[in-house]
Amino acid sequence: MTYRRSRPTLAALAGTVVAVLAAAPAVAAPAAPASPPAEGNEWTADLGTVDADDVNVGTGAAGLRLADPNPSRAGRRAAAEGMLLLTPHRLATPANRVRAELAAAARPGGGAEVEVRGLRGADWTEWRTATATAPAVFDRPVDQVQARIVLTAERPEAAPTASALRLRADSVAVTAAATPGLTYQVYATREGLVGGMTANGHVITSRDHFVSFPSARSLSPKNTGDYTAKVCTTSGSRCEYAPVWERGPWNLRDDYWNPPTVRETFADLPQGKPEAQAAYQDGYNGGKNDRGSTVANPAGIDLADGTFWDGLLLTNNAWVNVSYLWTGTGSRGTVGSGPLNIRSGPGTSYAVKGLAAQYAKVPIECWVTGTSVAGPYGTTTRWDRLATGEFVSHSYISATTGEAVPAC
Repeated sequence: MTYRRSRPTLAALAGTVVAVLAAAPAVAAPAAPASPPAEGNEWTADLGTVDADDVNVGTGAAGLRLADPNPSRAGRRAAAEGMLLLTPHRLATPANRVRAELAAAARPGGGAEVEVRGLRGADWTEWRTATATAPAVFDRPVDQVQARIVLTAERPEAAPTASALRLRADSVAVTAAATPGLTYQVYATREGLVGGMTANGHVITSRDHFVSFPSARSLSPKNTGDYTAKVCTTSGSRCEYAPVWERGPWNLRDDYWNPPTVRETFADLPQGKPEAQAAYQDGYNGGKNDRGSTVANPAGIDLADGTFWDGLLLTNNAWVNVSYLWTGTGSRGTVGSGPLNIRSGPGTSYAVKGLAAQYAKVPIECWVTGTSVAGPYGTTTRWDRLATGEFVSHSYISATTGEAVPAC
């Protein structure tokens, strides 16, 4: 992945700082004052460079803007949207709270907001909206912070511009955002839309392998599996590990896997229940989604065609069991070439239990010796046992993160 440089010096912000459209999740402040920022915990971002990691944005005299401000894909997105992904910034002192001051010109029907995530060790937190008055708060201290600016416009004349961004990191006491290893049963629909573009800028190919959730908090940058889901049939006979590259279905701010204290919207619903399911089954919100459209099915996940047909062998929309792997812990292996067969044992003679998509980060419990496999990362007899009992050949794993993986 390519990132642009950021400037760690303080600079005066040009223009008026405007509030972003969506508030960050509410977190109770402690009685004691927050610790002051250390040198390196306050920085000004570079908004002047656009590259392949960015989606539908450009730069001009007024600053960052939408490259194409015309809304597209009616029924899925009600507004044109663009996203600038900034380079991660290393903090001088670990912190778990980030404030963002964005100088932007916004018009009715348009908006500009800042979202941030943090890295500690090998794992990223979820994305959180951040403003100067409603900061993003992570469930653990982080060493690096990455920001992205999201621009939206319901019509071309409402397109906003952003001219400067300053960020500040410090620490407060918080409660963990989620229980490790969350798994819920939700209804899955097929994405389709071959040739279209996902929310992270990926162009959908025939029999593609990724998943979509109705919130950008778990959206992976293009060609990464920073946020990976394991999706299984309810019988458990087939599973796929796939990166989260799209936003939807039905809602755009429904991180239903999170508890009410941090859930972005619909906090009165039970944890693990998508708003679309509640709307369809129970008439919640008048049976409508967050944009006022009538919900026609209870879907909480979309599956790309390859995940739907080849990974799970589905022929129709169905209930599935989903594990939100970024809420778990432990070592991860990145699938460098795929889709990769996951097997019931450490060898090519064992039954195929499903697939692991390219870029997916699979949870590795330990390794064993099995049949020799020649793959893109060498020839080896090592087979990695995943946390749920399946096996993949290590010759297809491009990198591992976290603690050293032990022998089984």
